[in-house]
Amino acid sequence: MEVLRTPDERFEGLPDFGYEPHYVTIPDGDGGRLRVHYLDEGPSEAEVVLLMHGEPSWSFLYRHMIPVLTRARLRVVAPDLVGFGRSDKPTGRDDYTYARHVEWMRQALFGELDLSRITLVGQDWGGLVGLRLVGADPDRFWRVVAANTGLPTGDRPATEAFLAWQRFSQETPELHVGRIVAGGCTTALSPEVVAAYDAPFPDDRYKAGARQFPVLVPTTPDDPAAEDNRAAWQVLAQFDRPFLTAFSDGDPVTRGGEAVFQRVVPGAREMDHVTVEGAGHFLQEDKGPELARVVVDLVRRTRRV
Repeated sequence: MEVLRTPDERFEGLPDFGYEPHYVTIPDGDGGRLRVHYLDEGPSEAEVVLLMHGEPSWSFLYRHMIPVLTRARLRVVAPDLVGFGRSDKPTGRDDYTYARHVEWMRQALFGELDLSRITLVGQDWGGLVGLRLVGADPDRFWRVVAANTGLPTGDRPATEAFLAWQRFSQETPELHVGRIVAGGCTTALSPEVVAAYDAPFPDDRYKAGARQFPVLVPTTPDDPAAEDNRAAWQVLAQFDRPFLTAFSDGDPVTRGGEAVFQRVVPGAREMDHVTVEGAGHFLQEDKGPELARVVVDLVRRTRRV
């Protein structure tokens, strides 16, 4: 597959983002290699908080959460999904499948970094990918925080808001990534922050992954990813470790999605679930420190001896 790599200078001087980049190299599934970027902050020996972003953002989304987590003596790992951030970007839309996204992250996070004792924080596609990783190797995960996300199988209808976004993402002549993120927030983003979300994408050639993601969400029962997601749900139906939902009150795309987690996952049944007030789809932008404190409190209340 043909792969592009965003020039480093695109990431210089981003606001509140003085974090050192780290990289691993993994098989691309097509005979080549991909470089995957991740942030790694806090004590190396500490429990891991794995922060997984979604569409069309990147690890920059978590910049206001990382300091809260590291002050609590937690190790924070925040990867960029392939096609996003500082990770490599295959140029063909067909290069991206749901299964490949899961396998690329499995190779990076388990195969290369060998992460364990993980508290997953997954939002948007960060949950769609991250929860599949829980399904693949649940013993690596000590806790899960699901935030404005899901694990769809196509057996239930998608929300009208998601279907409208899916149509827009395919029909708009130009995918303005920074504006899309800004439109999913309740707070006004500065021009510098909007530009930071645009930084990974010098031109449309770099946006194949961002274009393809919305059509990879299973919306029919016969979707290619539906059966693998059902298998992950079978694992989640036995997952008795702490599982917290932290959905915002202002996201029409995922509204109500927390209910199925609370009903199905054993580890969710005795939890004091959180509604993050005053936040939109990208609650890390709107209420990042507040969400981080929710994670810290969960870790402290459920710390294993």
